[in-house]
Amino acid sequence: MPWPHPAVPSPALAPPGWCPLSPTGAQTTQLLLEPPWRPPVLWDPVTLTCQGSGTAGDTTWYRDGQCWWQQGIDCLTVTLSGTYMCDRPGRGRSAPVTVSHDDLVLQVPARALLEGDTVTLRCRAWQNNTVTRVSFYHEWKELGGLRDGTELSLSPLQLSHSGSYHCKGWLELWALEKFWESAPVTVTVHVPVANATITPAPLAHQVRPGDNVTLHCSVQVGSAPVTFTWLHNGHEVARGPLLELRDIDVGHSGTYQCVATNRLGQDGHRVFQALSPELELEVTPWSPWVTGITGVGGTLLFLLLLVGVIVAWHWWHHVDARKHQQRAPPEPLAPSVEDPQATYMELQWLPWEPRDIYDNLHQKL
Repeated sequence: MPWPHPAVPSPALAPPGWCPLSPTGAQTTQLLLEPPWRPPVLWDPVTLTCQGSGTAGDTTWYRDGQCWWQQGIDCLTVTLSGTYMCDRPGRGRSAPVTVSHDDLVLQVPARALLEGDTVTLRCRAWQNNTVTRVSFYHEWKELGGLRDGTELSLSPLQLSHSGSYHCKGWLELWALEKFWESAPVTVTVHVPVANATITPAPLAHQVRPGDNVTLHCSVQVGSAPVTFTWLHNGHEVARGPLLELRDIDVGHSGTYQCVATNRLGQDGHRVFQALSPELELEVTPWSPWVTGITGVGGTLLFLLLLVGVIVAWHWWHHVDARKHQQRAPPEPLAPSVEDPQATYMELQWLPWEPRDIYDNLHQKL
């Protein structure tokens, strides 16, 4: 059970005069630290900066899971221990950061730790009291016994260095002289990974002459500033995270790659170079209809086959009906009606009065 500390001041927020800048290309809400060590300790002047898109001053702050300050400023100094998060509109909450008030603390640099880096861990006592006979532990295994110094260097950093670390040290605190032990802190070693994408995403990376496309490059982990270089068929063509191609023609076809490079070697951080996978871009002179067929593939082919089956069935049904009609016997013709007529013999015996002849013909009709 830690020895009780003197009472700490009530919560206060003091906007500092300077805020650290965010890493290049930050896309999600991040909580940045100054000094850049984690966990931060209350006896340092800890500055928290909420970094993310949106309108300045729209930051919501959380402490120990509870909403602490709404519509607040983006950069502040805290005077109370606890776990802090911030929220920027449309980007969600940041990862939590715990401000420690423990008697002994093991601190790790608050940045992405990359394979090949030189990383220093430091064991510190409350209010920077003197600590001696320090020992460090990785996954609860002691690393080399007691040390006179309070720092542990990991160089070059390897993936096997990932894991939990803590330290023990001898110090006099609160009229007690004994070994104190820090809380564990996690070290995660990353391998830099670059990625390239196209916007808007064409079907099968096929575009037509005259189109406009934008290629985006990003690095999964790393520290600012990051330099991006674009290669077309292995030759450098541009720099920056975006490569905009306007009114493209067949000469833009080929493979594209971006190279992400970190230039922080002067402070002990290894310079890294991450090469993205190749991105194939084909500029075709096809019509939009043909391009659409290439993209939708099997779905459109199925619809065409279905229409063909329906047309063939109707054609077959029509031909079969005609054949059936040709095989049927002809219907008997209706007897024709003979035209009424008077013969010469019938007229011979008739009187020669015109009226009688007319009446006789009328009766036959």
